[in-house]
Amino acid sequence: MSASKIRIAKDKADLVKSLTLSDSRSGPFQTYADVIAFAASLGNKRKKRLPLGEISKREPGAIDLDIFVSRGYDMAIKLIAIAETKNPQILSHLDGELEAQRLQIFEEYANGGLEILREEFRGAADYTDRLLLFLITERDKQERSTEEFDLSKFLF
Repeated sequence: MSASKIRIAKDKADLVKSLTLSDSRSGPFQTYADVIAFAASLGNKRKKRLPLGEISKREPGAIDLDIFVSRGYDMAIKLIAIAETKNPQILSHLDGELEAQRLQIFEEYANGGLEILREEFRGAADYTDRLLLFLITERDKQERSTEEFDLSKFLF
């Protein structure tokens, strides 16, 4: 499992880099793994799964799976894979082919989530503020969709 890596699409590498905290910039995420896990969750929520195409070879390059495990994101990888395939066998660590499929699903949802974020952040100077607005909007959408229509609001 330690030889496994999560790859990033070349066309999204700059976005991933700009979303992370470094000496020269302040991003909303501490690590590349944080960005990828968030993007995969977003891609899965919005059902946007995109093939990677060309893989980033420079920074950020492929990220060791151990980093995701150490940050607790291995459960998200597993949950996304089982939700996608509806097959509990996808969780097997004994079958390298199933593990590769599980990681590919996660990578493709992350790529889809990064595409969503790229569209949302178009023209933004500060990604942290735009991300906060995006999350507030998502929360408000969810609250409005779960509320029942209450006629008592119109009573005097």
